[in-house]
Amino acid sequence: MLKKEIENLVDKGEMLPLMEQFYTIQGEGHHTGKAAYFIRVGGCDVGCHWCDVKESWNPDTHPPTHIDEIVSQAKSYSNTIVITGGEPLTWNMQPITSALKKEGLDIHIETSGAYPLTGIWDWICLSPKKMKLPQPEVYEKADELKVIVFNKHDFKFAEEQAAKISGNCQLYLQPEWSVREKMMPLIVDYVMKNPKWKISLQTHKYLEIP
Repeated sequence: MLKKEIENLVDKGEMLPLMEQFYTIQGEGHHTGKAAYFIRVGGCDVGCHWCDVKESWNPDTHPPTHIDEIVSQAKSYSNTIVITGGEPLTWNMQPITSALKKEGLDIHIETSGAYPLTGIWDWICLSPKKMKLPQPEVYEKADELKVIVFNKHDFKFAEEQAAKISGNCQLYLQPEWSVREKMMPLIVDYVMKNPKWKISLQTHKYLEIP
């Protein structure tokens, strides 16, 4: 296939820069402990300095893969599919989510919300970043707000973000992995004083699984 043809299919969302896909246990947030098939899409310009998948940032390093191939793999593993990145909303998510829905699958997204919301979702986990704030429609439709706590100033940011979401959205504070020992006592204290929040941990790292 010619390069221009591939670029056209990527623009349409019929091919995606696929970094990896794997079957594992959801380690974070509301669905922690649930078996799920992860589709990690390359491409992100949000630029979190503490990101633990910086290799996902450049989409050109990940092979454009047709969504039919991705869906064929995914449907054989789990009823729950998690699309993550990178930043998946960099791309048009409508084609792949439509294809997954035809297979009767539940589709979750983990997103910073920095780009317009596309696709059909059963669960939207919004993890906003200061460098590039979410689009208004993502706030409105988020099922879960997960704020990463790197320093004490992130509590103020978390409250600012919580003021923008719907009343049914679940609220989580999650320590950034490299500072978890320092920040966890502060998060515990904050949640006990502000019980609308819950604590999310990266349990997959404790379990030493993907």
